[in-house]
Amino acid sequence: MTYAGDRVLYDADTHIMELPDFLKKFADPDVRDLLPEVDYGRSLVTDEEVAIIVGNGSQHSDEHKESLIALGDRMIQEVKEIQALGAFDKHDRVIASDMLGFKKQLVFPTHSLHMPFSPSSKIPDKVRYGGARAHNRHMSDFCSVDDRLMGVAAIPLENPALALEEVQWSLDNGLEAMWVPHRLAGERSPTHVDFNPIWSLLQEAQVPVVFHVGGNPLQLKPEWSNTGRGVTKDWMGGGENVRARDAAVMHQGIETFISMFVLDGVLEDFPDLKFASVELGAGWVPEMIVRLDHIHKAYSRVDDRLRGFKRSPSEQIRQQFGFTPFVFEDVARLIDQSNDDLYLFSSDYPHTEGGRDPIARFESCMTQVPQTSVDKFNSGNFLRVFPHARVTADK
Repeated sequence: MTYAGDRVLYDADTHIMELPDFLKKFADPDVRDLLPEVDYGRSLVTDEEVAIIVGNGSQHSDEHKESLIALGDRMIQEVKEIQALGAFDKHDRVIASDMLGFKKQLVFPTHSLHMPFSPSSKIPDKVRYGGARAHNRHMSDFCSVDDRLMGVAAIPLENPALALEEVQWSLDNGLEAMWVPHRLAGERSPTHVDFNPIWSLLQEAQVPVVFHVGGNPLQLKPEWSNTGRGVTKDWMGGGENVRARDAAVMHQGIETFISMFVLDGVLEDFPDLKFASVELGAGWVPEMIVRLDHIHKAYSRVDDRLRGFKRSPSEQIRQQFGFTPFVFEDVARLIDQSNDDLYLFSSDYPHTEGGRDPIARFESCMTQVPQTSVDKFNSGNFLRVFPHARVTADK
């Protein structure tokens, strides 16, 4: 019995736990020494854990693997982060996928994109895009061993021409989603017409744009912590990651990004381009949709661009977007306040944030939801946003 059991589940969020040389190993020689090693200093993973794995030939010990396999369908509940099966080894990931039982799983990085996705203007294009290419090569290689693994490419937007080149390379090398940071693209809005060739290419290829936590700085500006009350702790007990005040406003970056994409007409101009917002929660989505419809109605009187829309913002988002709720969010409430076309199942394997039993957590709040809506959450909405997944899953 797999963890998914007899359910048909498509997972919109899983991860690689990169080893220190993740970027350097697949980088071009002229940029390799300029790229940083992957750093676990701000995570639950310790330097000692990583050192043991690297010292063992970048492998878990045979005994450790056997203990994980022995857990069977409880594996996701018992072991997380870098100690999980297939966290960094592609062949182990095939075994883990057999045990999880998901039809498909999007695969994101964890810590390797701090530099390529940094908003700093001081990073040269050669280094930023060299790091993105190294990531994308490694992701393509990791996912090449199993059709169930859908690799996510990293596409910084600071340089539109280089971004388009990276999208084309990623498509040519089998990556199945394009992650762009949900923030300003240097001095441009990401809705700038300079990016239209990217959206056109992806629409034609039927490959979606995705957003994920980490695509925008996780923390508020330091001044918000200058309260005279001392330093607060993050969710892991330190102070370097997401704290309570950060979590309260994490949605603002992605909501701003999506709102601009709607109001500046990108969704209207590219009606077949799909998007997925992943690990950024979904509790904010129903109100955003209502707000955008109100804004569209009110400002269409004076804004020629808005007046020319053939679809309302709510129709655009319903047809083109998917969102992954956090495991603690009430999916039934979200559906009731919006509709059942918008939400996607995710496990966040092997991250701790995904919870010990995401299937049970999501199902517990959907006991009164029609089975047709549950099926959309588990699989139907994923297949709408990622149409290529249906083709390979049916092979």
